[in-house]
Amino acid sequence: MANSTPRIKVIVATHKEYPMPGDGLYMPLHVGASIPDAATGKLNDFGYAKDCTGDNISEKNPQYCELTGLYWAWKNVPADYLGLVHYRRYFSRYRSIVKRKHIEEILNEKILTGSQATALAEQCKIIVPEKREYFIETLYTHYAHTHYAEHLDEIREIVSRVYPDYLESFDDVMKHTGGYMFNMMIMERSLLDQYCTWLFTILGELEKWTDRPNYSFYQGRFFGRVAEIIFNVWLDYQIKTGVVTKNDIKELPCILTEKVNWLKKIFAFLQAKFLHKKYEKSF
Repeated sequence: MANSTPRIKVIVATHKEYPMPGDGLYMPLHVGASIPDAATGKLNDFGYAKDCTGDNISEKNPQYCELTGLYWAWKNVPADYLGLVHYRRYFSRYRSIVKRKHIEEILNEKILTGSQATALAEQCKIIVPEKREYFIETLYTHYAHTHYAEHLDEIREIVSRVYPDYLESFDDVMKHTGGYMFNMMIMERSLLDQYCTWLFTILGELEKWTDRPNYSFYQGRFFGRVAEIIFNVWLDYQIKTGVVTKNDIKELPCILTEKVNWLKKIFAFLQAKFLHKKYEKSF
């Protein structure tokens, strides 16, 4: 790797047409491309690569969210480093935007570039977004308040049965007050292969959970949400077993192309924590 420039490709998961980066580092990917549009009953074509080609699980997108894109990239995109971001959320070398810019300006000026990613790949094996801290909540209690604790309880049972060596990391991570979220990462290929094998094995077992309640459409997308949390379990285990060191992991700021209504977001969080009102939309 040191003698040649690593091939790096980052998938931009999107379910709709949206401004995309021009940097060759990025590959826009239509996730859930096999699912007809609810309004027209027809398949959409935005001119992007689609997650319904090659080896894919596109039809699971309503439950797996952007993970159908991760699976597609894992199975179909040759690269030395492979990553996933979202159409509205990217890695950046900048911590914030002082003055709100147009989306195209952000994509051209503020997000991680191919040359920057190449330089980082010479220094580390995994790039993750800076940790999201909940401060007054653990990862487990925050999820239990905003979604349903039984999702994580079922995952724990699966881990104990299929990957018992990870159980200590699972229990430790559930007590953490912060973690790497959003299913965003850029990872050295052999590590990504290991992670995806581990992740999609667990999610495949979760699909066998036959007595789960009937959730709303929003809450039914929990496969993608639990993956955000258990990525931290996988990473914790890699560190504890010496597969990677903390120096192999680089945290980068996460930048949004659209404003966040923090007032609504904080209000919904407090309602979930104190009034037990589950989230029914993203913020």
